[in-house]
Amino acid sequence: MGTFPPPTPFRPRDADEAGSGGEPGQHVVVLSGLSGAGKTAATKLFEDLGYACVDNLPGELLPDLADLIASDPARFDRVAIVLDVRAGDASVAFSAMRGALEGRGIRPQVFFLEARDEALIRRYSETRHRHPLAGPGGIATSIAEERRLLAPVRAESDVVLDTSDLSLRELKERIFSQLWQVVDPDQLAIQLISFGYKFGVPLECDLVFDVRFLQNPFYVPELRRQSGLTDSVRSYVLDQPLARRFLASVEQLLDLTLPAYLAEGKTRLTVGIGCTGGFHRSIVLAEEIGAWLATQGYGAISIFHRELERG
Repeated sequence: MGTFPPPTPFRPRDADEAGSGGEPGQHVVVLSGLSGAGKTAATKLFEDLGYACVDNLPGELLPDLADLIASDPARFDRVAIVLDVRAGDASVAFSAMRGALEGRGIRPQVFFLEARDEALIRRYSETRHRHPLAGPGGIATSIAEERRLLAPVRAESDVVLDTSDLSLRELKERIFSQLWQVVDPDQLAIQLISFGYKFGVPLECDLVFDVRFLQNPFYVPELRRQSGLTDSVRSYVLDQPLARRFLASVEQLLDLTLPAYLAEGKTRLTVGIGCTGGFHRSIVLAEEIGAWLATQGYGAISIFHRELERG
């Protein structure tokens, strides 16, 4: 995927703020996901940030690695462990690794990278790499089997990222924005993604709202090239009575469902807001919903406008 630009200056936070447990400032990342989804590029990012990166370690050695990390927190203050289907039974290996770390007082932050099938197939075609589960069924069959095997790991992850349409810089920003965002057990980490339906629905979304029913600023010549982050487009969208009714309905729905998600033990929620191109209406409404959520005390709120650069 290329070479990362110079790393952003990085300052570890204290353990309470990081939520990772262990010694002050110690942070352990478990990086998992589909083959071809960008784990190699993500690993390079963590290396640039000063993390000791461990990749493709046999599952049987993972408890020993947890011992080593816990025994010398000054040396291993930042560690990223790549864990995927190459470890054998990925679900068992993940449970063993997480259990070993938490048993030693270290709460790891788990990232899971995925992408749409067509994006993964295209990447394998371009790189000519061999899929770790390659067999007679072809690459599509291998991808489907890998999704099945990694489904339990995905379900337990703190951060799930769809890299299908991300540039290298965007991948870096998405990962960096999520570092240290580990919330209390009685809070949710909520991510809002604005997107364009013409470019596909983000895979990581738990809830999706379609706002294509609103009048489109694209057809107003003076607004066409302005994004939903500008005051003029924001006013155009929010001045529509349907937009206000929509926001009130979404707030009512989230008021109802977010406590229930928490009661079920869910720690993260990704909400997609989509319009045709993802440049006007969805951006405005994602920002409005994010601002409302920030007043409700649900936990860490992040917003990502996937198509902003396309505009």
